[in-house]
Amino acid sequence: MNGVLSVDNKDLTSEQRVFARDDDTAGMDLKQVADIVKPTALLGLTACGGLFQRDLVESISRHCERPIIFPLSNPTSSAECTAEQAYEWTGGKAIFASGSPFDPVTYGGTKYIPSQCNNMFVFPGLGLGATVCGAKRVSRSMIYACSETLATSLTDEEKQAGQVFPSIHRIREISLRVATAVVRAAHEEYLTNPKKIPRDISKDDSLTFRYVQGKMYDPVYVPLVDMIYSSRHS
Repeated sequence: MNGVLSVDNKDLTSEQRVFARDDDTAGMDLKQVADIVKPTALLGLTACGGLFQRDLVESISRHCERPIIFPLSNPTSSAECTAEQAYEWTGGKAIFASGSPFDPVTYGGTKYIPSQCNNMFVFPGLGLGATVCGAKRVSRSMIYACSETLATSLTDEEKQAGQVFPSIHRIREISLRVATAVVRAAHEEYLTNPKKIPRDISKDDSLTFRYVQGKMYDPVYVPLVDMIYSSRHS
């Protein structure tokens, strides 16, 4: 949703102008625009700390059952609002994710765990999948498969805690799932390299899962000194 815009939008780049409104809301502030447009989501990409004021968030919450509040600016001091503010101002209804991490928030007797919206949940799996299958290019379908897989990877417990993304300790599991979905999507578009992965493997989800799992780097460092010592005294 746009902030204060001039009527002719001469101060905007051609890329920005695509998203600018050219109607009666031009020149209004965020709260005024929200009252008229009645948006269901606020995406904070401004690096203006505290931009999402209480009256703005409450306005959106009044006409939306589950408002999406994403203050994505980094660092924390630049976040458009805090997790505590988002939950308090929406009466615990907010679907919240932020660019910087926030501590859990307890509101109305319920403990919410804010999600950090970060590309770490997609990029490792996307790169792994594309590399494993020798994809000729990364297609839109492959990227969509990443998003869909990530969205369906939340556990019931994570959903109940208000999380939008899985817990960080599951990152390796999520990366494997995403990579498997990427290979599958690449297979359907004939983008895989049969010298990298046979088509009879890439067309079977369970086989693909095990194949990709076997290609994952396992960051375990063997204590070489102990091994050398043991071998000399065996």
